[in-house]
Amino acid sequence: MRILGLDPSLSSTGWGVIEVENNKVRYVADGFIPTDTKTPIAERLVMINKTLGEVIETYHPDEAAIEQVFLNSNPTSTIKLGMARGVVIMAPALYGISVTEYEPNKVKKAVVGVGKAEKTQVETMVKILLPGCKPKNNDASDALAIALCHFQYRGAYGIKYK
Repeated sequence: MRILGLDPSLSSTGWGVIEVENNKVRYVADGFIPTDTKTPIAERLVMINKTLGEVIETYHPDEAAIEQVFLNSNPTSTIKLGMARGVVIMAPALYGISVTEYEPNKVKKAVVGVGKAEKTQVETMVKILLPGCKPKNNDASDALAIALCHFQYRGAYGIKYK
């Protein structure tokens, strides 16, 4: 089984794919989708959707996982993040892939063992848990962490979309 982890953002959506066989997990691929702030939002969202479609068609994940949204103090940023999240949730759903959502502290606890872990701790543990993995950036590392979280908690926690 392959799991696609997704870390949505309008500026740099991270993605990571892991494979699970006989309860063993291995790294498959990771990346991120940067978009230019000077490009209209609609075009940026299309780019995210198109690129995720290419990732799905290339790696054929069976399930997908995404981090639940957090609210920040800037309403405009929250709205833009919400738009990107909508596209990121929709992309796998268009391929019939279920998407499960996990709280940020659940992801950190699954990977690091501590719900308030720092980004550097998450990235370090991702590299330890997935030998040979060298995430392209923090967004890709977070996406792999989300995939690992889904591997650990599959079906037990989270909000599922189909």
